[in-house]
Amino acid sequence: MRRSIRERADAVFPSLPIDGITDTKVVIIGAGQAGLSTAYHLVRLGLRPGVDVHVIDRGPSTGGAWQHRWSALRVGDAHRIHDLPGMSETGLSFESAPHDEPARDVVRRYYDAYERHFGLEVIRPATVVAVESPASSFTTADAAPRPGFLVTVRTEDGLLKYRSAVVVNASGTWHRPRIPAVAGRDVFEGRQVTTPEYSEASEFAGQRVAVVGAGTSALGFLDELSAAGAHTEWFTRREPVFADSGSDLGRDRALAAVQRQDEAAKAGRRLPSIAGSTGLPRTARVRRLEGRGALRRRPMFARLVSDGAVTTDGIHVPLDAVLWATGFDAELDHLDQLAMDTSRGGIPVYDGESVDKPGLFLAGYGPQASTIGANRAGRAMAKEIMTRLG
Repeated sequence: MRRSIRERADAVFPSLPIDGITDTKVVIIGAGQAGLSTAYHLVRLGLRPGVDVHVIDRGPSTGGAWQHRWSALRVGDAHRIHDLPGMSETGLSFESAPHDEPARDVVRRYYDAYERHFGLEVIRPATVVAVESPASSFTTADAAPRPGFLVTVRTEDGLLKYRSAVVVNASGTWHRPRIPAVAGRDVFEGRQVTTPEYSEASEFAGQRVAVVGAGTSALGFLDELSAAGAHTEWFTRREPVFADSGSDLGRDRALAAVQRQDEAAKAGRRLPSIAGSTGLPRTARVRRLEGRGALRRRPMFARLVSDGAVTTDGIHVPLDAVLWATGFDAELDHLDQLAMDTSRGGIPVYDGESVDKPGLFLAGYGPQASTIGANRAGRAMAKEIMTRLG
């Protein structure tokens, strides 16, 4: 049963005041790559930040999900970080960023410079409690009524409400780690950690750790854990495919992955894993793992038991911890009040816009989820938003 907006807000800050409603044109939820890219293009097209466009971000600092990543992840080991559109105007580029610094620090610093340079006036820390469709509508420049949205935002000082003609959801996935339905998760007595919960490899020194997943994060964990003295076991559902950077195989798989994302988004299905579709680049880290003998993959185990895992052929693998690096789902709970059709596991989206709720755009969702796709989609989405605003 859906809770009311007031009930959802009261669950966290029961005594906070509700300010008056602010009328605006666009509310962007999230200041990661997809949100900032869309905001930049909207400002370039003439909208005023803080007046026509309000960017709401839950994070305590700049950097999107990068600010939450573990300190050992360096820029040189991270999957390629693409520049934001127009970032060259700030004099910064991730291509020339120091590769030995923690990625979270570099991204946080560069995004801060970007927001300041373009005056994007991001409101943080602020959490969107809910988005709903109010009874009233908006009238655009051509005098045609358009449906609008009421966005309720929780801040440290109280609750804010924005009545907006368009909402761009760019909330990302970091707070929704995906854990497969594996028998025995409730009986395993060791430690279970998801990617957002991972902090330092030293915590697992001397332990037997299962790393589950076939993406770049899983490779990073294998690298750090094995170097810190942990005994690692790597489990994946499918045999990982490694492709040399720039190879035709890599490009073909990337295009196929985007097409699968697009098909799933249009049908409203749960989005498939991009990394599982594109394969893994054969980086220096991969070669390092191969040289260390830490890249021996096992098929996914059948179940967990109190002290380890049991493989499909009945072999018991003793474990102290399981690290779930199994991807993420889109964070969409704050859209529940819109009552969209999610029966197939996702939200039907066509060319970045909700099929059920016109005027609701989902940036960084489906085919836009790759880092380079988010930048390209931001430009196209901004143009479509301007058309909708008249």
